[in-house]
Amino acid sequence: MDGRGDDRATRTPERTLEDLRARLAAESALLVAFSGGVDSALVAAVAHEVLGARALAVTAVSASLPGAERRAAAEFARRHGIAHVEVCTDELTRPEYVANRGDRCYHCKSALFDVLEPLAALSGAAVALGTNLDDLGDHRPGLRAAGERGAVAPLVDAGMGKIEVRAVSAALGLETTAKPAAACLSSRVAYGEPVTREVLGRIEAAEDGLHGLGFPVCRVRSHANGTVARVELPEEELETAAGRRTEIDTVVRAAGFEFCALDLQGFRSGRMNVLLGLPRAGVR
Repeated sequence: MDGRGDDRATRTPERTLEDLRARLAAESALLVAFSGGVDSALVAAVAHEVLGARALAVTAVSASLPGAERRAAAEFARRHGIAHVEVCTDELTRPEYVANRGDRCYHCKSALFDVLEPLAALSGAAVALGTNLDDLGDHRPGLRAAGERGAVAPLVDAGMGKIEVRAVSAALGLETTAKPAAACLSSRVAYGEPVTREVLGRIEAAEDGLHGLGFPVCRVRSHANGTVARVELPEEELETAAGRRTEIDTVVRAAGFEFCALDLQGFRSGRMNVLLGLPRAGVR
């Protein structure tokens, strides 16, 4: 990974896209770990353009993937003619993952690679992730697993952070350009509390309920072993949310939580990291 970031401020989206195409063209075949988010969608779309049938988008399906994200990934691949398959991963059977310590993402990525590596071996393909430059400074134990397994990160190698990813996606007219960040459901469970199908189901149902109320960007963080939901919404929506507190409380408790709390600091990606003694992440 060369992470060419020295000219990021001066490169046009068109130049950045050419750098990404050149990086992908260096691979004989690719399996793209495809969640349907803005990063992996860009890698999948450009890999399809450059490599054609030698690129395959693979979506890992488990209880930590929201159903809406699974459907959106499949629709994106269909719309763009990208070869796409789903595979089931078993992270919820792994005690290290369920324990939900600070290295949970390492065990998640290990489960993913255990499934992808046999597929890659059959086709002689490399496994590509949608990691971008901005991810490298965050708490992401999964990157260690990716490094150990020899995965490639085309966005990093092309010197692309989140701004460049969205700019290039816009230049290509991809519908994911402005899609909000959507981490896995397990990231909503407080570190040290077990990740279970029941808790993940509550989180997904509560967030679906909030989406239905007109809050497309939200996080429902689970505390006290799935009894307390801490709702994060963008700061500019907090006043509106306070006026609709009864509706919010109703949909969250209908999902199975006993208590609903609105976080007055608003939405921040990676807020659970404070439980590990790490700095708060910024808005994404």
